[in-house]
Amino acid sequence: MEQEMLDKIMAVTVADDTLAGRMGIKIQSASASRVVATMPVDGNIQPHGLLHGGASCVLAETIGSLGAFLHAGAGRMVVGIEISATHHRGVREREVTAVATLVHGGRTLATYDIVVTDAGGHRVCTSRLTCLIRDQTHGLDLNGADDLDEQLDEQ
Repeated sequence: MEQEMLDKIMAVTVADDTLAGRMGIKIQSASASRVVATMPVDGNIQPHGLLHGGASCVLAETIGSLGAFLHAGAGRMVVGIEISATHHRGVREREVTAVATLVHGGRTLATYDIVVTDAGGHRVCTSRLTCLIRDQTHGLDLNGADDLDEQLDEQ
């Protein structure tokens, strides 16, 4: 896939009007086999001042779904159908980094292991996401995804 197209896909994933965008998630690199992203702790905390566990899940689902979309290819769409998360330690400041690694990439399912670490490299959360892969339904105005899908078809 051309870098320009990959950049557009990553931009749609964290657009301002998405939950990922509002949470400050930034995609660092992406491929079907591995996705890396960061997210600030500030603004994503629970009442005790720690990174909210749900924020770690949003980060995990965002990058796992992006990887699954890249795995699925043109004309396909993905939806998360199961996520699990184990929260190992609290984080109060700076940012966290998440790495999603493809565990299984089939025709109808893709599964990713996602490891979230703090700025010191300590594991904060371990997550697993499974996405269902389906044929794309056009005309739903999926946050710009239809336009990207048409461009992918042209390549």
